[in-house]
Amino acid sequence: MATVVLLGTLDTKGTEYQFLRSQLLDLGVEVLLVDAGSGGPPLATPDVPAAEVAAAAGAELEALTDRGEAVETMARGAEAVVRRLYDGGRLQGILALGGSGGTSIATRAMRALPVGVPKLMVSTMASGDTRPYVGAVDVAMMYSVVDIAGVNAISERILANAAAAIAGMAQVVVPARAESRPLVGATMFGVTTPCVTRARERLEELGYEVLVFHATGTGGRSMEALARDGFLVGVLDVTTTELADELVGGVLSAGPDRLEAAGVLGLPQVVSLGALDMVNFGPLDTVPPQFRSRTLYEHNPTVTLMRTTPDECRELGRTIGRKLSAATGPTAVYVPLRGVSMIAVEGAPFHDADADEALRAGLHETLSDSVELHELDLDVNDPAFAVAMADRLHELIQERGA
Repeated sequence: MATVVLLGTLDTKGTEYQFLRSQLLDLGVEVLLVDAGSGGPPLATPDVPAAEVAAAAGAELEALTDRGEAVETMARGAEAVVRRLYDGGRLQGILALGGSGGTSIATRAMRALPVGVPKLMVSTMASGDTRPYVGAVDVAMMYSVVDIAGVNAISERILANAAAAIAGMAQVVVPARAESRPLVGATMFGVTTPCVTRARERLEELGYEVLVFHATGTGGRSMEALARDGFLVGVLDVTTTELADELVGGVLSAGPDRLEAAGVLGLPQVVSLGALDMVNFGPLDTVPPQFRSRTLYEHNPTVTLMRTTPDECRELGRTIGRKLSAATGPTAVYVPLRGVSMIAVEGAPFHDADADEALRAGLHETLSDSVELHELDLDVNDPAFAVAMADRLHELIQERGA
């Protein structure tokens, strides 16, 4: 029988969690109730008490008198407890509800679980920017509509829906696949789609299954999370555009650690400079005032692209060189000399020979001899460029014996 872990702050949400527990038991799953509250006695009887959660973070519950410190400590403890339950085979799904504090605690614990483990967060925060809560894994968030303050005509239905959803997910049996092929991660943007499509086709011909990630910040983080969880045998990082958003201040940054996971893990990786000609913003009227005089391109009504300058490109090249030089596994970088995106080729809106040369020069400044460098007189979307990268990644994987 599947077990669903309910994780919550029972000092304030006891009534709601008792309702969820009752619903789940009626749906035929076992329930473990974990208390992550620190503000007083629980209003429902937990299976894992708050003191045990605090102890898992190396703290005493009674000493947590500052709210900020308490939330951070109980989040660390909940993460440890939930992971221990999963490793012990006692967690097939996890459900939580809460406001900002409860959501912060519960989603940190959820993010510690592997991709594929059902995770559902009912939250007052689910209608806004959910990136801090979801991170790079498959946390599902359901907006609570009303505040989580008792069981009423609205919350009753929403909580019942949530219980039914997690019970169903926890009990589903994924059919066995007819074949299991090694997994490769690849990054793609609209302006590098032809390249990644052809590279994917080539890798599939060579016997791999390719997981393609949209390089929107979350996409890059998701690929690297799967690499850390041991899913991938190699990485085809065609589209490193998220680094430009991190450097300049666009809306699709994957954070300062992007392009480091494969290197730390020693995974074979083939990397290119796809879409480093651009920084991403929302609709045109949301572009920050200091960038309004720059070269802008409306990709669609909700996405505005800004051309990176030669100075920015040089720094991006340096950054990539430093990151790849620190890799512990086989690494190759491919430079398309005729354009890093479909709108950076000659005659297109973002063509800028000086910026492209600065990008290349910056890469040369910091790239060590331990990294293969391939400079091809092609644009990134040329089929020959795509096949060259795919073939080299296959060779690196084979040489490593993966």
